[in-house]
Amino acid sequence: MAKTYKNCQSCAMPLKKDPNGGGTESDGSKSTMYCSLCYGEGKFHRPDITVDEMQTFVRAKLKEMGFPGFLAGMFTKGIPNLERWRK
Repeated sequence: MAKTYKNCQSCAMPLKKDPNGGGTESDGSKSTMYCSLCYGEGKFHRPDITVDEMQTFVRAKLKEMGFPGFLAGMFTKGIPNLERWRK
């Protein structure tokens, strides 16, 4: 049984907030791990992004959406622990 995730394992966005309902695998099925902003057709949209760049990107997006800086920082603190970034 595949593990079900509540948040994208690349950027930490809640998967239920994904306008497309999640990324897609190469066979067209929905990804249970990644959002459509990070992942589609079985691959990452930005395969070369580093974990630090992802944290900076997500923090800036959250601030754009009106989140205070300290909250944006709290939300992005866990990104290195997500499946994509575990080495």
